[in-house]
Amino acid sequence: MLPPLFNFPKSHLQCYGESVYCSGSDLLSRCSRTDSSLDRFISVLAWSISTIRPLAFGVAPYNPILGETHHVSTGSLNVLLEQVSHHPPVSALHATDEKESLEIIWSQHAIPKFHGASVETDVRGKRQLKLLSRGETYEMNSPKLLIRFLPVPGAHWVGNVRIRCQESGLETQLRLGANSFLGLRGNSRSIKGNIYETSTMKTLAEVNGQWDRIVKVKDINNGKETVIYDAKEVYSGLKTPIVKDLEGVWPSESAAVWSELSQAILSKDWDKAREAKKDVEENQRELLREKESRGEAWVPKHFTATYTKDGDWECSPIQSLVPPAPIVVPP
Repeated sequence: MLPPLFNFPKSHLQCYGESVYCSGSDLLSRCSRTDSSLDRFISVLAWSISTIRPLAFGVAPYNPILGETHHVSTGSLNVLLEQVSHHPPVSALHATDEKESLEIIWSQHAIPKFHGASVETDVRGKRQLKLLSRGETYEMNSPKLLIRFLPVPGAHWVGNVRIRCQESGLETQLRLGANSFLGLRGNSRSIKGNIYETSTMKTLAEVNGQWDRIVKVKDINNGKETVIYDAKEVYSGLKTPIVKDLEGVWPSESAAVWSELSQAILSKDWDKAREAKKDVEENQRELLREKESRGEAWVPKHFTATYTKDGDWECSPIQSLVPPAPIVVPP
C-alpha cells in the first residue's frame, strides 16, 4: 500500500475522467462541425492530443476501489466512469452529448513492466469516439507511460498512437518521444506522424510538434502549415467541478469514497490520512469477503466487462445515454 505521503488527493478514476471533460478549449464539439472528412479527422486528432496530460513524478493518485464511480457533466456532455475490476485494475468510461451527437466509449487496463531503473506501463483498452451525425467511429489507443528513476527521474508519455476511421478511410500513426537515457538528447514531449489514406497508404499531411505546447499539421499538397493544437488554450481557465445536487451524488462517487483521506492529505495530517486510507481498503475487502461467503460474484452496475482471448478487456455501457450528473463543471 502506497503511503498517503506519496498520494495526491484525487482518485485515478477522476484523473482519467478529467482528461475528457476538463479542458479550457472545447475541442470535442468541433469534431463533427465540418463537412470535410479530412478536417474532421484533424479535429479528432487535436482532441485526442488534448487528452494527454503532463505527469507529476513522485506522487500518484489513489487506486480506485471496485465499483467506484465518477459522474460529471460539462455543458451538454455527460461523463460516467466505473472501476469494473480491481485485480487487475480496469476502468471504463462512457460519455454522451445529445446536442453535438457524440459518444465516447473507453476502457483502460494498465500492465506495468519493470526494467531495473524504470517502469514501462502498457495502457491497453479500446478507445472510441463516435460522431453519430456523421456515421463515423474513430478508434485510438493510449501511449505508454514510462517512469524513470535513474539517472534522471521523470515520468513520460511515449510510444505509438494510432487513430483510425474506417468510414472515411483515414488514419494516422503518431510517435511520442522521450529524452535519451541520460536526459541529454531528445524531447520528452515531442509528437510526430503522418495522416494517410488507409487503402492507398498515400500521405496527406504531416504532424509535428510538442503535445504540451503547439502541434502543427502540414498539407503535403501545398506545404501549408496549420496550428491544430495549442496546449495553453486547453490548460488555461480550467474550472473545478462543483456539486449541484448533493442528494444525487452516489456513495460510490470518487470524491465521496476518498473524502476523509483527501482532507487529511490537504491538511498534512498524515496519521489521519493513514487511518482513512486503511479504512477505505478494509471496507472494500470486507465487502468482497461477504459476497464470497454468499457465493456471489461482483457485477458492475453501469458496464458489461468481459476478458477477451487476446488478453484485453471489453467494456460496454449498459445504458445508451449517460444521464446529467449531480456534479458539474461551471460554465
